[in-house]
Amino acid sequence: MGGTKVRVIALLVVLVFEGYYWEKGRSTTVTYDHKALVIDGKRRILQSGSIHYPRSTPEMWPDIIKKSKEGGLDVIETYVFWNYHEPVKGKYYFEGRFDLVRFVKTVQEAGLLVHLRIGPYACAEWNYGGFPVWLRFIPGIQFRTTNNLFKREMKLFLAKIVGLMKDENLFASQGGPIILAQVENEYGAVEGSYGVGGELYVKWAAETAVNLNTTVPWVMCIQNDAPDPIINTCNGFYCDQFSPNSPSKPKMWTENYSGWFLAFGNAIAYRPVEDLAFAVARFFETGGTFQNYYMYFGGTNFGRTAGGPMAATSYDYDAPIDEYGYIRQPKWSHLRDLHKAIKLCEEYLISSDPIQVQLGTNLEAHIYSKTSNDCAAFLANLDISLDANVTFNGNLYFLPAWSVSILPDCKNVIFNTAKVVAQRNLQFISSAYASNVNELLRAPSAWCWYKEKVGNWSNNSFVESGLLEHIDTTKDTSDYLWYTTSINVEEDIMPGKEKEYLLHIESLGHAALVFVNKRLQGFGYGNREDARFNLTKKITVHHGNNTLDVLSMMIGLQNSGAQFDIAGIYSVILSDLMDGQNDLSYGEWTHQVGLEGEYLGLDKISLANSSLWTQGTALPVNHSLIWYKVIFLAPEGKGPLALNLASMGKGQAWVNGQSIGRYWTTYLSPPTGCTDNCDYRGSYDQYKCLKDCGQPAQTLYHIPRTWVHPGENLLVLHEELGGDPSKISLLTRTGQEICAHVSEADPPPADSWKPNQVFNPQIPEVRLNCEQGWHISMINFASFGTPSGNCGTFSPGICHVNVTSIVQQACIGQERCAIPISITKFGDPCPLVLKSLAIEALCSA
Repeated sequence: MGGTKVRVIALLVVLVFEGYYWEKGRSTTVTYDHKALVIDGKRRILQSGSIHYPRSTPEMWPDIIKKSKEGGLDVIETYVFWNYHEPVKGKYYFEGRFDLVRFVKTVQEAGLLVHLRIGPYACAEWNYGGFPVWLRFIPGIQFRTTNNLFKREMKLFLAKIVGLMKDENLFASQGGPIILAQVENEYGAVEGSYGVGGELYVKWAAETAVNLNTTVPWVMCIQNDAPDPIINTCNGFYCDQFSPNSPSKPKMWTENYSGWFLAFGNAIAYRPVEDLAFAVARFFETGGTFQNYYMYFGGTNFGRTAGGPMAATSYDYDAPIDEYGYIRQPKWSHLRDLHKAIKLCEEYLISSDPIQVQLGTNLEAHIYSKTSNDCAAFLANLDISLDANVTFNGNLYFLPAWSVSILPDCKNVIFNTAKVVAQRNLQFISSAYASNVNELLRAPSAWCWYKEKVGNWSNNSFVESGLLEHIDTTKDTSDYLWYTTSINVEEDIMPGKEKEYLLHIESLGHAALVFVNKRLQGFGYGNREDARFNLTKKITVHHGNNTLDVLSMMIGLQNSGAQFDIAGIYSVILSDLMDGQNDLSYGEWTHQVGLEGEYLGLDKISLANSSLWTQGTALPVNHSLIWYKVIFLAPEGKGPLALNLASMGKGQAWVNGQSIGRYWTTYLSPPTGCTDNCDYRGSYDQYKCLKDCGQPAQTLYHIPRTWVHPGENLLVLHEELGGDPSKISLLTRTGQEICAHVSEADPPPADSWKPNQVFNPQIPEVRLNCEQGWHISMINFASFGTPSGNCGTFSPGICHVNVTSIVQQACIGQERCAIPISITKFGDPCPLVLKSLAIEALCSA
């Protein structure tokens, strides 16, 4: 493009079930037609997964990407986070967790492809949606509309990222892994708020992107008016009914939510894998060719990167790979098997449009053919409660409600979305590792503390009439802004006497502590849905001058919506029954940005031995605005660590100077709305399947292993509300209980399928897998026959053969093992009865 000649070299493609291997350094052409992305002249069916590089560490990336490839992904998708790459206008940062080039090259080394969502607006529950806060202070700027000031900065950043990728030869035409790029993000959801300016902005963004000459297609998600050649794509829980805005564009799904994000004060959302697999199968059944899980690995919002309001530090997202980098079962394995099944149908899916056949009420088939006698089929039961038996091509098939069966030869079912034959993880075995480590944490004499000053603490405070907006004042250099004023009472109170008043404070968010005469009076806060709050308290003042200090707190800057938020205290009214109201809002207020401890750098390693810290046997607990420090010994092993902060209130934590994020363990989710057994059948949304009602959203906080080192390590906490640090513990995973339950009627492993076989010849099997480096150390239960119960509560049925010795022989000492369900091997304890094999085992690190 742009007059340059690109030499196209034939790309060596090796098709494997774990993904496509792309030979590094070979030039690749990427285009598209109405069916699919076309890579070197061949249409591709692609499975993709979101992994955001700053939400883990560079040391974690290779293992996470390896597990993604083993899970059947072809593509890794990531946003690019403008605010951390350009924290100061014109000054760029691409180091550590933000080393974008290293991340893309790590994906490339694994043989996977990249979809780079440059945006530069990200949303992503990321602070300010990825926008640098300095944008806010450019006079006359308006975000995401036809505003020349904004467009200039956006164009500069787009060009910076594209230029960086080109310089490193990372686009496909240069032999790199990047096959797709995205401009803007979900703009169609807010475009109407901008009127004609929004329409013009979409056209400008598209034109700007194309003119950057990346040589790969660009996409816009949730953008029905995306102009050619931009591909408009779908985001949502289901996209089978989506159609692109032109018959020349392929059907693509850029965000398939594997779960949902976590917010302080909310219960934990999870998405049953049966429904997630159903959504994916339906998408490919109805003509889709590119699908991306948001998220495949969610990770952690370290530091103050979490968006607002109230996004939690954990960004686990119920993803196939959990926050710590461990595989989540059965989600990971069930989706891996789905990907294998779809991959077996690829040549059919790219060769023709489907023929739809009604098999009954809410029952349908989609058939893809290469020739009249050579086809693949998807059989779907869309009913939310009724299972069905259907006849297709002369054969009888059982279809559970809300499920899809995949037949790569139009005969044999190798996968059904509702039949989860993959192993399940019962629970990880965590150790308070080791005893001497936690004894050190729990010894009151080991802790030091520093009591934060209430109100103004330095001469850089300033006085203004009225209450200043929080973000404009702090410029997001801190979560905290002090508002301080005086309440002078002389006429109504005799010297030495006190009087009660009613103090009413209104805030745009997100939380605030209120002090009268340096004594804590109350705490107010909003929630994820509405950050605003009111706080009304009876206070007692004395004769003369009294101080009122309000500490306004942010919990992440707003990351979505047409208008980016304003925050902080905006109304303070003092009243009593006799004198009426006294509106203090427009009086003189002293404003102080940040906390003294932040200014001193108490979170830094350099101050670990400072005389600022106090130490003694009487550890102050349940104090507001206090810093704690302790030295702990690194536990043995290589796995990630978790800090259990259940005994604390609200604040931030640092390990060896690295922020592990905000915590808020006293903010409990609503007590109702959760279910132990969420029915996967029927449409899913983020409110359908919830757990841990009445509990904190998060008590465990991820410490990457590379952030600790042998010997002594520093833990610093800033506690805002009050807690007991002596009850903190450090955890690591030392084992895992796993289980599986597979019947004779379940589909066989997808990778065992061979073409041109007779109807139903294959044998199902139980497959057990430990985390890499772990091994199966014990078989706790193994029964063939009619075992009952669920994983963790299995018991032998009336028909039972104890097959523990057979399973032990196949599995003990192994990282993974497979046991075919065979009466030849087990015997037949009850002829003519449908039998199953149930196993519970222990993996040890």
